[in-house]
Parts: sequence; C-alpha cells; structure tokens
Amino acid sequence: MSNKPEQTADTGSGPLFERRYWIDVQHPSRPISELFEQVKNDIPHFSPDLLADFSKAKGTEHQLNVDDEFRIKILGPWNGDVRVSKIGEDFFELVTLENHPEAGRIRFSLKKHPALPDTVRFEIHSWARSRDGLVAFTYDTLGMGKRVQQQTWETFCERVGEASGGLILGPVHVETVKQTDSETHVSRDA
Repeated sequence: MSNKPEQTADTGSGPLFERRYWIDVQHPSRPISELFEQVKNDIPHFSPDLLADFSKAKGTEHQLNVDDEFRIKILGPWNGDVRVSKIGEDFFELVTLENHPEAGRIRFSLKKHPALPDTVRFEIHSWARSRDGLVAFTYDTLGMGKRVQQQTWETFCERVGEASGGLILGPVHVETVKQTDSETHVSRDA
C-alpha cells in the first residue's frame, strides 16, 4: 500500500490549467454502461503506452475501486503515480500523488450527449498546475509536456470512440483554460 500523499493543485506551481478533451459518438452499438465499465476497468488498454503507460500498482487488475493506484511511465522524464479518488455511475476521478509532474485531478466521464439524440460524449476533464517551477517551465513555457499530454488524451478519446462501435462525429475537441492570478485565457482546438 502506497503512503504517498496526494499532490493537490493548491500545492503546485504556476498557472492552473483546466483542460477538457471530448469526443461525441452517434449510434453507439454498445450500451453506455457496458462501454463505461470497459473504460473504467481497463484504463491501460485505452492509453497509448508509448506516451503514457499505465500499470496497476495497487488494486485488482481489470477492476477499479477507490484508493487503487497506477504508476504511469510518461514519455520523457515525467513518470508519476495517481490514485482513484472517486467513482460514480458515469465517471471516475484520479488524483496525482507526490512527485507526479502535475498537481491536481482528472475526471473521465461517459454520458448521453446534452443535445443530440442517440449520441454519447466521452470526456476527460482535468484541473492541475505544474508540480514545481522547473516542470512549469518545460511544460508551459517550452510546451514539451503539453504536447505529449494532449496526444495521450486525444488518443484515449479516439479509442473510446472506436470501442463504442458508433459513428465518431468529428475530431477530438480540446479546450484549455489557463488561470493566472490576474487573468484567464481560453483556447480551443479541433
């Protein structure tokens, strides 16, 4: 059992980034609950292992419970651990642990689309800042970690879309809200 403390966003350095990655799928051939169970219980299958290789460090394989932990080998010098903090009917949430390059949390959810019939939305939503000034510089200023992270979560979304058996409606959408003490910037891709 890991005794690593959680590394919450308020312990980090630099601006707070709120990021959303989502994909909409029409006419999925699988029920939402069945697809969500697969995503929840097999995170490593959906994550591109060359960019972010998830391995279970605590808990039962192919089953997700609160307090389970994953070690993530991240491309570059960015390895980190996360713990499952919450699980709901249509979401689960991970928090970063001490020495992860980010300080914060990330939520994965699968729900009915808010407006389109027979359509689901898979979303990854994170709230985090860099662990320290060095990570903030390489991640935000140089953009190195940001590119790897974005590619990881876009691929994850695409794989969930493919597993749904439905029609993927366009590319993965990406939205970033950067909050500093004095201002907020919103950027959108796709």
